[in-house]
Amino acid sequence: MRILVTGGAGFIGSHIVEAYLQAGHEILVVDNMSRGRRENLPPEIPLVVMDIRDPAFRQVVEAFRPEVLNHQAAQIDVAAAVVDPLEDASVNLLGTLNVLQVAVQVGVRRVIVASSVAVYGEPERFPVTEDHPLRPLSPYGLSKMAMEAYVRWFGTSHGLEWVILRYGNVYGPRQPVAGEAGVVARFLAAMRDGKRPVIYGDGAQTRDFVHVRDVACANLLALTQGAGGIYNIGTGQEVSVRELYERMRALMGYSGEPDYCPPRPGDIRRMVLSVERAAAELRWRPRIALEEGLAALVGSLDRP
Repeated sequence: MRILVTGGAGFIGSHIVEAYLQAGHEILVVDNMSRGRRENLPPEIPLVVMDIRDPAFRQVVEAFRPEVLNHQAAQIDVAAAVVDPLEDASVNLLGTLNVLQVAVQVGVRRVIVASSVAVYGEPERFPVTEDHPLRPLSPYGLSKMAMEAYVRWFGTSHGLEWVILRYGNVYGPRQPVAGEAGVVARFLAAMRDGKRPVIYGDGAQTRDFVHVRDVACANLLALTQGAGGIYNIGTGQEVSVRELYERMRALMGYSGEPDYCPPRPGDIRRMVLSVERAAAELRWRPRIALEEGLAALVGSLDRP
């Protein structure tokens, strides 16, 4: 299968590319390299350095003629979206619109689109299912919610197959030390360097941490299953930021305490996902427990 992956040189995208490559697919990556790195990709994977909003994006897609377009390119920082909602909407909404329009114009069969649990806002029931009301607290969540609506509209109006994956807090190898989504990477880097990790808020806020290789597996299954479906990609396990810190401190042998800073605008207080729909329709379940994933990360660290 011919697959184009936007944002494929980034943290999550590069793991998806690896999963597709191992399954024998032909891949082209388009990435503006704002967060992506060439070294994240296997050397044989072709890379076009381009923003998804560039009018020339259509020519790239036309030349490659993918059957599936996997759209991972995004502005991912909740705090940055609060500061500059216009740029967030430009990338996450207008950029996605360009991707969808080009997909229809060129004859792409299916799009797989990365969304976020930020669309739920502060949940009213747990675990959070895909039919939970959408009440985003941040411009980032708003742009993702609107993006999802456009994906569905293109499907209804143009016959474009689609799958939307709502990611929990993804962690794992190659995670950048940036944004709330990068809390695992930030904690590891600070502990490794003998610095005090920063916890925003009181640390009691909870997240659903899912390993990036499990996320890549969901994207692999979404190539052939789940058309017209929206799926939570998490673990169903609720872990507080303070508990995450304690687990990592034990693994690292770190004796210090964190610095506490005020909570950031747009941050959700509590999150844990139901993944039963993904299990039933995508045949996907997470396989890497948090303890296993964190231990592997710690084992791979270059210590100073």
